[in-house]
Amino acid sequence: MSSHIPRLPHPPRLRRLLHLLLPLVLLAVVPGCAPTAQALDSSDVAFDGQNYRIVHVDLKRENLSLHWRDPTSGQPFGSIETLRQWGEARGQRLLFAANAGIYDHKFAPLGLYVEDGKTLVPLNLAHGNPASGNFSLLPNGVFAVYPDGHAAVRTSEAFKADGQAARWATQSGPMLLIDGKLNEQFVDDSASLKWRSGVCARTSTDVVFAASEAPVNFHTFGRLFRDKLGCRNALYLDGSISQLYVDGQGYAGAPAFMVKPYAGIFAVFAKP
Repeated sequence: MSSHIPRLPHPPRLRRLLHLLLPLVLLAVVPGCAPTAQALDSSDVAFDGQNYRIVHVDLKRENLSLHWRDPTSGQPFGSIETLRQWGEARGQRLLFAANAGIYDHKFAPLGLYVEDGKTLVPLNLAHGNPASGNFSLLPNGVFAVYPDGHAAVRTSEAFKADGQAARWATQSGPMLLIDGKLNEQFVDDSASLKWRSGVCARTSTDVVFAASEAPVNFHTFGRLFRDKLGCRNALYLDGSISQLYVDGQGYAGAPAFMVKPYAGIFAVFAKP
């Protein structure tokens, strides 16, 4: 009684078959290989007895943008969740978001605000009373991303003197670090403790955001950027309402019950 031995595919056909099947096999057995949005560099960092959420945005890979109002309705987004839903409705996945800076009683940016090359609020060089808010704790400063893709943090006066038009920019204050030195207004043992957020451009394309997970003073927060994150110029964004959002990790920073409407929101959407 003879037995039937199945014939193997001809070598060239076998190679073609494997070429077609291998990607499907890898997707099935290797975790994380399914097509998903790219992840940002996000981590929890301990410094001087406190924890912080740190997010690096690589401008060579990611598009960092600013958003204040819905371009269709003209209504302010107000919250990260509203911006996330707006992007989702357009097939854009929100990878990262953070409130952009200090605003006035009308929920408009208090200082310079540039969105996609359009200056919606001019540079504010008015010297107010520091007791009236952190924006007037001088020097304040500007975080800007320029048309060629590089980013920088400068004092407001230095930004004006430079005269270079930005594609995206927000003015806030005070400056945390200026040329590697802490703002001279900061007091080491200050009892003014708040949730705080800030930003620096560690290099021309490595933008670093940080939010404290508990209330800290300005002196400690500035030293975080200088001693732990390796920044030379850093800008305070806001206090008790500040949060960072990272896709897949949720929110960090101030608790939800502290959050109020934002006037501007940094965002990174996944590239198509």
